Amino acid sequence: MALEEGKKIQIYSSNTSSSGRLVTPFWKEKYERDAKKYWDVFYRRHQDKFFKDRHYLDKEWGHYFEAEDREKLVVFEVGCGVGNTIFPLLSLYPSIFIHACDFSPRAIELVKQRKDYSENHINAFVCDITADDLSNVIEPSSIDILTMIFVLSAVSPEKMTLVLQHIRRVLSQNGRVLFRDYASGDLAQERLTSKGQQISENFYVRGDGTRAYYFSEEFLTSLFEENGFQVLEIGIHNKQVENRSLELVMNRSWIQAVFTTRPAIYDLVGKNGNNKEESAGDIQFSKVSLVEADDNDVDISEDIDNLFGTSHTAYEVIEIRVKGNHFKIKALSREYQHTCKSTGLMLWESACLMCSLLAYNSSICTDKRVLELGTGSAGVCSMVASDTAEIVVATDGDVESLELLKENISSNLHPKKADKVLIRKLFWGDKGDINAIKENVSSFDVIIGTDVTYNPEATIPLFETAREFIADRENGRQGPYFILCHIQRRVDEASILSAARLNSFELVDRWFNGVDAGNGIIDSWFLGRAVFIKSDVQNASLSILLFQPVVRE
Repeated sequence: MALEEGKKIQIYSSNTSSSGRLVTPFWKEKYERDAKKYWDVFYRRHQDKFFKDRHYLDKEWGHYFEAEDREKLVVFEVGCGVGNTIFPLLSLYPSIFIHACDFSPRAIELVKQRKDYSENHINAFVCDITADDLSNVIEPSSIDILTMIFVLSAVSPEKMTLVLQHIRRVLSQNGRVLFRDYASGDLAQERLTSKGQQISENFYVRGDGTRAYYFSEEFLTSLFEENGFQVLEIGIHNKQVENRSLELVMNRSWIQAVFTTRPAIYDLVGKNGNNKEESAGDIQFSKVSLVEADDNDVDISEDIDNLFGTSHTAYEVIEIRVKGNHFKIKALSREYQHTCKSTGLMLWESACLMCSLLAYNSSICTDKRVLELGTGSAGVCSMVASDTAEIVVATDGDVESLELLKENISSNLHPKKADKVLIRKLFWGDKGDINAIKENVSSFDVIIGTDVTYNPEATIPLFETAREFIADRENGRQGPYFILCHIQRRVDEASILSAARLNSFELVDRWFNGVDAGNGIIDSWFLGRAVFIKSDVQNASLSILLFQPVVRE
C-alpha cells in the first residue's frame, strides 16, 4: 500500500529506552583485545572513501581558531582517521601545525599518502591514546587546540579516563578541546540495541567489530570535570535525516562540546562574534531540523545507506586448502556478521576445524549416510564428507543461506560428487521438513553440527531433530555419532548436555581447545595429522562434543 502523500515512515523513535541482551564476556574481551585489528581492517576495506571531509569546522568552531595567533597555532587531532579533519583545517589555516594520531597504522599510512600531506605542517603518528605517553612525541603543555571528533566513543568506558589524563598533559593552560561524538538516543544506538549488539551501558559493537559509545550530557560533563577540565559549551544536536526515495525518516543525534583546562569564568566569543561573559557550563544548545541524507553537517560517521537497511550485501571469496581439496567459498564478509539477520551466510571457525578433521579422518564418513544440521552457505563439511560418504544431506532453515550453499557446492564439486549432496530446507522441529527428508533418507549414521548451539531456545529442538534422524545404536557397533563443534558463546555446556539427555543422547567424548576430556576418540582424530586451522581459530574457545543415542531396549 502506498503512503499518503507527504507522509514518511520514521524508523526508531528517539526516546526508545529498551535494553538489548549483552554480548558474552568472550566477545567483549575479543573486541577489546582486537580493537586495533578491527580498525585496521576497516581502513583497509574502505580506504579514504567512507567519511567525508569535515567542512563544518569553521562554521562551528572558527572563532576559537580566529582568537589564537594563527602563525604559531599548534593543533592536535586525536583519532585522525584518514585526515577528514586535518586537511580541511589546513586549507582554512595554512600556517598552523597539526599533530595527528590514530590507533590504526593503516589510517596513518593513508594520511601520509594524501597529496596535501607535508611534514612541515603535519606530524602523523600511530598511538594508542589509552596507553601511550604522548610526551614522547609532543612537548607537554604545547597544544593550543585539541580536536576529538568521533573518537572517544571508540574507547571502552573503563579507559576513557586514561585518554583524558594523557591529553591533558600536552594541552596548554588555556587550550581548548573541541569535541563532537555520538549522543544517546541516536538511531544507530536504537538499531544496535534491537540487534543484541550491546557490550555494556551505552556501549555497542558494530557489525565490523568496531565499537561506539553514546554519550549523555551528564556523563560527558562528569567525565571531563573529574579529570581536570572545565566545560565551555555542551549540548545535543538533533536532526531528522530523510531518505526521500524510500520515504523514510531517521533520528540522528550527536553531542558537541568545548572544554578547557583553565578553572575560571571565561571571556567567550559568541557565535555572532560578540564578546559575552558566562560561567563554565552555562552555554547549551539544542538543534532540531530535517535534512537530506547527504547533508555534510550530519557527519555522525555512519553509513547512511546501511542505517536505512538499503546497502547491498558485501560478499568475499575465502579459499580453503585441506588435504587435496581447494575450495573457493563465497561468503558474507566478516564485518557484517553481527548485523546480518542470517548467521548462515558466514564461514565460521568451527566449520573450518570440522572440515579439516573430516578430511584427515575419512573413516568418520566412509560409506556412511551423513546429515549436516545448520549447514549455512559455506558447506565445507558436507563437501569434504562427500569424498567418502554414501550420501550427504546438507540442511538449513534459512532460504537465503540455502541458495548460496547451492552456488558454493556447484562451483566447488565435480558434478558426480555434487550429485551425492542433497540440499534440503530443515527448520528444527518442523515435522513437514523432517518427513520430506525422510522420503530420501530415513536415518543417518553421522550427524554433524558446527556452531549451531548459540541460541538457547533452539538447543532442545536441535536435539529433538537429531534424534528423529539418528540411526539405532547396536551393541558392538561403532557409531552412530552426533558431532557438535562450536565456540563457547551464550549457551553453556550444562544446557547442551541437559537437552541431549532429554532426547536420549549420551556424551561419549569431549574435546576442548586441544584437551580430550573423554575416552580419546576425538583426540585420535588429531594425532599425527597436520590439521588445518585458520589463525583466527587458534585463539578461539573451540569445543567438540561427541554424542551417541542411548541403546533402545
